[in-house]
Amino acid sequence: MLFNSIDFVVFLPIVFTLYWWIGSNRRHGQNLLIVAASYVFYGWWDWRFLSLILFSTLVDYLVGRGLAKEDRPTRRKVLLWTSITVNLGLLGFFKYYNFFVANFVEAFTFFGASIEPYTLQIILPVGISFYTFQTLSYTIDVYKRKIQPTPLEQASLSETGKDLIAFAAFVSFFPQLVAGPIERAKNLLPQFQQNRLFDYAKAVDGMRQILWGVFKKVVIADSCGEYVDLIFQNPGDYGGSTLLLGAFFFAFQIYGDFSGYSDIAIGTARLFGIDLMKNFAFPYFSRDIAEFWRRWHISLSTWFRDYLYIPLGGSRGGQWLKIRNTFIIFVVSGCWHGANWTFVVWGALNAIYFLPLQLTGNNRKNMDIVARKRSLPSAREILSILITFGLTLVAWVFFRAEDLSQAFVYMGGMFSGSLLSIPDLPDMGKVVVTGLLIVFFTGMEWLGREGAFALEQVYRIRTRWFRWALYGWLIFLIGMFMETDETPFIYFQF
Repeated sequence: MLFNSIDFVVFLPIVFTLYWWIGSNRRHGQNLLIVAASYVFYGWWDWRFLSLILFSTLVDYLVGRGLAKEDRPTRRKVLLWTSITVNLGLLGFFKYYNFFVANFVEAFTFFGASIEPYTLQIILPVGISFYTFQTLSYTIDVYKRKIQPTPLEQASLSETGKDLIAFAAFVSFFPQLVAGPIERAKNLLPQFQQNRLFDYAKAVDGMRQILWGVFKKVVIADSCGEYVDLIFQNPGDYGGSTLLLGAFFFAFQIYGDFSGYSDIAIGTARLFGIDLMKNFAFPYFSRDIAEFWRRWHISLSTWFRDYLYIPLGGSRGGQWLKIRNTFIIFVVSGCWHGANWTFVVWGALNAIYFLPLQLTGNNRKNMDIVARKRSLPSAREILSILITFGLTLVAWVFFRAEDLSQAFVYMGGMFSGSLLSIPDLPDMGKVVVTGLLIVFFTGMEWLGREGAFALEQVYRIRTRWFRWALYGWLIFLIGMFMETDETPFIYFQF
């Protein structure tokens, strides 16, 4: 079920009404409703894959209980590796099986051997990269004794069942099930184990964030996507300036699409009294690549930091270890996004961007919000933001391209002599309108950059009619750009 569909517009009010009708002092009933609603939400796409979520939930729940009872190190490691093998095994099979088979065959062909490939018609389950990482983090945290699993050994059968429902709600919570944020058990799970009170102010703020998220997706991302698809399909047919414009539009398409999803997810969760972690923090205002990665897809970046980078040694040790760990973290992040060499190159390119900052100790230089308490950035800050955005733009070409061949054709054309020509696209008037919408969007993001999302502090505007005029303007634009056929979110494929 898509957030930008009529189905969800009908689904959400029904679940919301039933949830609070059950009552805030009956959290077990609310949790059961959340699980049922989440399974309906996911099964709307393909009910057959509900078994994967259920299987992953049961495995990690039982492993968590086993770790709570077991003190012997060897058996604890067996339990941990059971969870890792199951979760990564499922992810690897559905996401990477055909990729590895195809590359295995190509390797043998290169050396003159000929083998018959055996590939499967595998459908990638929506959201599998997200919920497997979420449940896996729970098991690792329990193993490291950072969190205490429940129920404890002395818990009654009734309490055990209620706790299983709470854990299932943690795994399958529908607002963030298919595209994050990737939550940690220490933040989300306790919220399902306690009563939730309806907070009118929180709900209104959630609606405000949902509105901004839908605007990002429908008006910004989908408008840009129309030209991105056109240009990337045949990069050899366009001049450098048009290709640059295509990369520029893709930068705003993927940001509007993915951060828009996160805004809708976080805002929807707030309607149910649940707080999800912030996933984006205005990344295109970053002054260097290190700051960009602290602000882009925060839940995944911090996941890799805590569960891969730090265990590998982090920034401790010599320069070689720093270089090795940085490349591992970025390349693995690229592989997480998909089974394609373009993602590997995208990850490696970001590692190359990041390394000079790390090796010179400047990777934590820009920790504060740019131009805090100031209306405009300095000339130096503007230059830093533009350079960082330009580097990111180049990397996005590899992320968007169908394969490496297309990516290199695109890059070669973009940096050709025609880079300074006038872009040539059908209906340039509509292209200009899209550009103006991006300017409006960027301005709103700049004004709201010190909040959790662009519209968070709109309520502070004393002129009430102006606030409602802004909301009305956003709703009008959404209505104008909403398509009959809903466009899926980009990160559904990951």
